[in-house]
Amino acid sequence: NNGPTMEKGRAWRRHAWTKARAELLPTLPLEVVRLRVRRARELGLDYKAYASIRAASGHDVVALLFSSNALRVGPSAVAVPADRADRIAALRACGRLAILHAPIAPDAFTDANPVFDAVGPAPRFTDGWGAMRAAIRALTAERGLPGDRVVLIGETSFEREWSQAGRLAGYLPADRYFGART
Repeated sequence: NNGPTMEKGRAWRRHAWTKARAELLPTLPLEVVRLRVRRARELGLDYKAYASIRAASGHDVVALLFSSNALRVGPSAVAVPADRADRIAALRACGRLAILHAPIAPDAFTDANPVFDAVGPAPRFTDGWGAMRAAIRALTAERGLPGDRVVLIGETSFEREWSQAGRLAGYLPADRYFGART
């Protein structure tokens, strides 16, 4: 069930890993830092957010998953507001996914916002972790994306739970993403 290991020495291994990682981070070569700053800019993320996500997941980000709340769309207004649409359209360095709350029609959303690579239905408020995970994985698997390399941009605490249930690379509040200067 992927719980903690029951082998002896777990605390020592964690201490050794934490110490080794702490010793490595301050000595990253300047060129590596420059590459990561450039990558953060390509993704539209501030460097601190990118570095945190990369450190936590151990991987680079390959896609951003936007919730319909983060995109400020609803059943009667499916077009993403111009400022957010422009920001998403400028993304070329990663996948652009959207996850839509019912009753937003995916076809209408896709017609109004053709820049998205994939669109899927959001988990319902009443869904458990398994159903949330299935909804998130269905969308990422459709594009062949490993979940631990996808970042969810959302607006609410239950969307943060989607990130955890789907075992995504991380969660970023929409105001931080769309307010970030790149």
